[in-house]
Amino acid sequence: MKKLNLVAFASGGGTNLQAIIDNIEAGKVNARIKAVISNNSKAFCLERARKHNIPAIHLSHKMFATPDEFDDKLLSVLKENEVDFVILAGYMKILSPRVIKAYKNKILNIHPGLLPHFGGKGMYGIHVHEAVLKSGMKVSGVTVHLVDEIYDHGPIVLQKCVPVEDHDTPESLAQRVLKVEHQLYSEAIQLFAEDKIEIRDNKAHFKR
Repeated sequence: MKKLNLVAFASGGGTNLQAIIDNIEAGKVNARIKAVISNNSKAFCLERARKHNIPAIHLSHKMFATPDEFDDKLLSVLKENEVDFVILAGYMKILSPRVIKAYKNKILNIHPGLLPHFGGKGMYGIHVHEAVLKSGMKVSGVTVHLVDEIYDHGPIVLQKCVPVEDHDTPESLAQRVLKVEHQLYSEAIQLFAEDKIEIRDNKAHFKR
């Protein structure tokens, strides 16, 4: 079984990143994280990387004169690390079409809701849980999907439901959803490591 080379992008605390690191170290995910990239130099995700001897890279658009120069640097880092998959773990910037095209069906994201519902612009973090509760839905969940040029739109790899309880607040729902995120993201990565997923007609299918 091939060990996947991953580069993780994160902007904040990186709890999903930590869960993936822990599952790799526990032997549950056949992968290695070659680098962690953040647009925020003070993000705790970079500290998490350093604690596990993973290269921690601060890379922001503000460091470059043009978006193309930023993409040049980003793509060179990915190429240097022979990346199989880019893992978005709370990355609060949109990747350019150029980067997405270069790694088509090789960029994974996790969303704290059941796509295609409660996705799109502005639907991230606590805003998703607020929208779920406002809608009166009795079920929320988690989606791991491949990234394309449209926000929260690419082929869905895995989904798992999380019941909405009568007394839920956005914060309490977020806590329960996050526990499932920590499990499901690693499961999705392992499916690719085991070569169990193929993309046909812009959809992810389990191989027979």
